[in-house]
Amino acid sequence: MPDLASAFVYYIVFLFSTTLHEAGHAWAAALGGDLTAYHGGQVSLDPRPHVRREPFGMVVLPIISVLISGWPMGFASAPFDPYWALRHPKRAAWMALAGPGANFLLVIASGVVMQLGKGLGVFAAPHYIGFSHLVDVPGGGMWEGIGFFLSVLFSMNVLLGCFNLVPLPPLDGSAAIPLFLTDSGAASYQRFLLQNGATFAMVGMLIAWRVFGYLYNPIFNIAISLLHWGHHYG
Repeated sequence: MPDLASAFVYYIVFLFSTTLHEAGHAWAAALGGDLTAYHGGQVSLDPRPHVRREPFGMVVLPIISVLISGWPMGFASAPFDPYWALRHPKRAAWMALAGPGANFLLVIASGVVMQLGKGLGVFAAPHYIGFSHLVDVPGGGMWEGIGFFLSVLFSMNVLLGCFNLVPLPPLDGSAAIPLFLTDSGAASYQRFLLQNGATFAMVGMLIAWRVFGYLYNPIFNIAISLLHWGHHYG
């Protein structure tokens, strides 16, 4: 049984990060002319409209998984108009990238706060690196909890942002491919994705998890080297 306080932090970070990810999709779609998610209330940092859309993926499954394993597993989605995506495949591609983009904003924000903490002396470069341990806390106290929260926020959003960029359905990376195609190719690809994406979703997810297992450690190490520039961790 994982520590309940840590499990609670992991779930809160998952809920907030997933909410911002889906709000990013909804915001980008609205900018591109599709107001489907906007009218559903999902251009919002309030998790409630996102939870109402996917209560199992955002509440039930992540809470069960975090209590069992210490790690929240879940999913969410933002609605969009498929006819809009067919008419504007490149706008739909930018909508897809906005979700991971929101995760990377959280990576940057948490990294900046940790750097500020280092400047103020409440944080220090750690002696060892872990998913939930990215700073040492010389003075202890409440800063230990803040350092833990910021570490989880940074690490989880590196994972969520990068994993969602894997170019396999149903992940966002597959929907971003039209940006690299000609207009006619983008339209054909978008049509294929809308008609067949659900068919390949399970296989795509299994392959993505398998492939990402080899990619995550190098990606995480690069993120850590940027966070703690000049420090080296094995």
